[in-house]
Formats: sequence, structure tokens, C-alpha cells
Amino acid sequence: MYFAAALAVLLPAVAGPLLAYGPGRRWPRSRLAGRARAALSALVATIGRPATAVAFLLAWVAAVVAVFWPLGELAHRLESTVDVPVHAWLSTRLDPSFARLNWVYTALGDRAPLKVVTVVGALVFAVLWRRRFWIPLLAILASFPLEQYVQAILATMVDRGHPPTGLGTYPSGGVARIVMTFGALALFAALTFRFGRRARVGLGTAVLVLAVAEGYTRMYVQKHWLTDVITGVLFGPALFVGWAVAVLILAGPVRRPRPGDARPAPGEARSDGAGSVRPHPGVRPAGAVSTLVSAGRPGTGPELAP
Repeated sequence: MYFAAALAVLLPAVAGPLLAYGPGRRWPRSRLAGRARAALSALVATIGRPATAVAFLLAWVAAVVAVFWPLGELAHRLESTVDVPVHAWLSTRLDPSFARLNWVYTALGDRAPLKVVTVVGALVFAVLWRRRFWIPLLAILASFPLEQYVQAILATMVDRGHPPTGLGTYPSGGVARIVMTFGALALFAALTFRFGRRARVGLGTAVLVLAVAEGYTRMYVQKHWLTDVITGVLFGPALFVGWAVAVLILAGPVRRPRPGDARPAPGEARSDGAGSVRPHPGVRPAGAVSTLVSAGRPGTGPELAP
């Protein structure tokens, strides 16, 4: 189990950069990404940014439920052949000292501490964004109930029960909460400050490591079945991607500052020299999430606004 604990840290630490520099770079150049940008731009021109962000998020949530409902039914079918034997195997190999350490870490994914982190993070970024304070305040605060309700919908639809030693259900909410809470803070940090690509990849990788480690501890302390944890590691990022794209739609175009430009406060507008005003949250976020709402012209930054 010590070897598995090490893998729970090392694997996401390696997978994060590989995903960012592999699919994360290829996706923005794909034809599907271009069509998605065009569709979102047309929708923004028709109904505006807030309505587009809400419509996109609702559609994404429906897609997440449609995917993870059958996955939950599959996990339920595997309970007797996978989950119960793994649970029994763990029961005979628990180290009391190591278990105490896991109990300490797994509390990070509980609702109470993450509520505090969510509220504090929303207030901090609201102050940093000044005139557009409502964007981080609304978006970060909404990330917590979003995960709670979608996870509850899936748990009700699948209704698979929990291990005899815990109350965790499908999918692992602790893992998903870690992704949504710290992922939200990482996204707004990338939108607020002048981070380079390596720093943005490092932030995303750190969130992934926290989530996978949380999944390991939830399984080790026997709060969840193994398949709950695996699907939680997939469910959290899947839900986060939709939330993040909705945030980027709401925040508007994001451009890198040019040499000689005065640096405005995060989220404030600035003139582009031609009489028009464009928002400047900070820097362009990394990966497929950021480029989903970026323009097709290289080097110009996102151009989602009509």
C-alpha cells in the first residue's frame, strides 16, 4: 500500500504536464475546437455573455450526467467482483499509523473545510478584480453547490450504496470537491496574474495531485469503493472543464499585455487605442479550456466578443 501511495502522487505529477503539452496543445488547433469557438461567438452575439455562459454550463452538466450515469451502473455491476475483494484485501493490511495519516489528509476533501476555502477565495479574487468583482464572487461561490448537486443527482440515479465501513457513494464527492475548489482558485489565479505557461501547467498539475491523493486516502480509510474513487477522479475534472469554459465566456476576451501597456487591475477594462474598450483579466489561461473560447487568428488572443 505504500507503493500505491507513492504512485498516487507520482502518476498525476507526470500525467499533468504530459496532458498539457500533448492534447492540451493539439486540441486548440483541431477542427472541432474551431467550430466550438464559432458557435460560442455566434451565441454570445445573439444572447450575450451571461446567458451564453449559463446555457453552456447547463448543457455541459447534462452531458456529464449522461456519461457518468451508465458508468455508475457499470461500477455497480463490478461491486461484487472488484470492490468487495479490494475492500476485504485492504481490511487485512491496514497500518494503524499510516491510517491515521490518511484520515488527516482525507479530511481536506470534506465539505466544511472546502466551504471556508471557497468563500475566502471568492472574496480575495473579488477584491483583486475590483470593478468586475461579481465575476469571481459569483463563479467561485457557484462551483461548490454545482459539484454538490450534480454529484447528488448521479448518486440518486445510480443508488449503489456504500462500503460497510463508510458512507461514501458514487462518485467520490471528496475527490470532485478538491478538483472544483482548488481548480477554481487556480483558474482565477491564472486569469489574474502574469503567469507563464509553465506556472499554469504547474497549478493544474498540483490540483490533479491533490485530487488523486485524496482518492487514495478515501479508499485506504475505506470510506469509498475503489470504483467510486476512480470515477470521482474522472468526474471532477469533467465537471470542472464545463465550469471553467463558462467562466471564460463570462469574463470575456483575455489578452496578454503588450510592452509599454499600463497594467490595469484584474478584471478592469482598458482602451486598445482605437476608442474601444476591452477587458483585461490578466493572462491567457492554458490548455484546451482556455482555447475553446479563443480566436482562430494566431497571436491575437481570444476574440469571443462580437
